[in-house]
Amino acid sequence: MSVKTTLSTSILVGAVSVALSSFAMAQDSDSGAEKERCYGVSLAGQNDCAAGPGTSCQGTSTEDYQGNAWTYVDAGTCESIELPNGQTGSLEPITS
Repeated sequence: MSVKTTLSTSILVGAVSVALSSFAMAQDSDSGAEKERCYGVSLAGQNDCAAGPGTSCQGTSTEDYQGNAWTYVDAGTCESIELPNGQTGSLEPITS
């Protein structure tokens, strides 16, 4: 087998691997599970959006469990997520 053939085979195998990984992730995100915004449950920099004044959106929260930052969770689970301070996740921004 020539170097050119080996290289072409490696590129093809890599491309197929990437395509299969992308397909698997798309299948997982398209599972049909309903999502809801859950405030106060994300870690710093891991929010999906809404993190208050001076922030733009995704990944801009500045502290863990920031009450005005939300993350998508499976519908119906938000208010059962327990936070370290004894509160639970909220469907509305947490102000205190």
